[in-house]
Amino acid sequence: MRLDDYLEFEANERAERRRLAREKDYGILDHLDSFERRFDAEVSDDAVVGSVSPSIFVGRSDYPNVSTGLLSPVGREERADSFRTSGAWYDEGVSIADVFERRTSLLNANRGVDVTDAGASGVGTGGSGGDAASVHDAWDGWLGVQREVAIADRPVDVEIGLDGTPDLDFEVGLADVKTPTGPRAAAREAALGENPHVPRPVKKTLEDDDWRAEGAMTYLYRRGFDVYEINTILSAGALGRGRNRRLVPTRWSITAVDDTIGTFLRGSIRDEPSIDRIEVHRNEYLGNAFWVILVPGNWEYELVELKAPGSIWNPDPDAGVYLAAASEGREGRTGYVEETAGAYYAARLGVLEHLHERGRQAKVLVCRHVSDDYWGPVGVWQVREAVRNAFAGERGTAETFGEAVRGVAEHLPVSLGRLRRKSTMAAGLQATLADFTGRDG
Repeated sequence: MRLDDYLEFEANERAERRRLAREKDYGILDHLDSFERRFDAEVSDDAVVGSVSPSIFVGRSDYPNVSTGLLSPVGREERADSFRTSGAWYDEGVSIADVFERRTSLLNANRGVDVTDAGASGVGTGGSGGDAASVHDAWDGWLGVQREVAIADRPVDVEIGLDGTPDLDFEVGLADVKTPTGPRAAAREAALGENPHVPRPVKKTLEDDDWRAEGAMTYLYRRGFDVYEINTILSAGALGRGRNRRLVPTRWSITAVDDTIGTFLRGSIRDEPSIDRIEVHRNEYLGNAFWVILVPGNWEYELVELKAPGSIWNPDPDAGVYLAAASEGREGRTGYVEETAGAYYAARLGVLEHLHERGRQAKVLVCRHVSDDYWGPVGVWQVREAVRNAFAGERGTAETFGEAVRGVAEHLPVSLGRLRRKSTMAAGLQATLADFTGRDG
């Protein structure tokens, strides 16, 4: 489809999606009372919760002494798997309000531990948890139960002893740009209610004490595990060399896995032929629009983020559009991306998966427009899934990179000139005086 026709088609699709998602739903704040009622009905007299845990959480405050938690949808056990972040959320079409509802419905029963307590050898076999974690056997005690939940391929029955009632002061992230979290409660102990089912490839990574974490992650990915499953296993300290294994804060593990798998995929396409024409792909989800321009040539990648005034990352309505950018060449990067953070690696992964599947390489420019419809932070998963799915359906084509960038810029809230001043790839285009007039964001 020619670029002009594609842009007109996408504009009509965009208008319909915006109509369907116009109303910003803040009803999640009403969950305080409903959770408290469910919790009171489920907890026994000695503050023991019997639930199903679909996942874990490892905090990063005060590292290396961190808070580790078992996450449980108390009173909603029959839907436990739907509370685990995954690509299925995109397929389901969850809204921002849906994400808030799911995240704030998870009880985080937590304890403080040292990240080095995860360093131990041996493979879990579904033992019970006691009242203390042991550095000599991380498959016992609190960390053992948490690790068993992390490596299982389905939610696990658990019984958790609590010290007191949960703190129902939800952190919903509207003021301080945090992803929403549910109620927290200090945990005394935990025990498994069943023997978790652990996939054979995961057992293999656990049994090999000499396997570096990066190699184990790549192995699991090649065996069909998605990055969501891998980052949970990594976070629980279940990957790496024996006693060097460490708990990894959840936020760090997400980016670590995206980066590691992305690096593997970049290497896999290094000697592949280039695509043979310029392509423009687009997708929009949860108030974030992504434009992906693929250009013939060796691998090169840049993410440009445009954050609208009044959006969650740029809340001042009078601030103007905020621009951020980061890029890499054929050999990748040597340092962490600060300006665009986890979104850089998540978007890169989606592009590299597409090129790997096609057996091609390309130069890639991704433009992310965060509109004011993005009223609450849901996590970097939405970036990953929006880019992964940008390649489905129709695509636009252009004769030159300049034509593609100019066509996309017409649908961005800044001028082509300002985009060029921020983007390394777009800056390589020959500029004219007309390009620097008009919208200046």
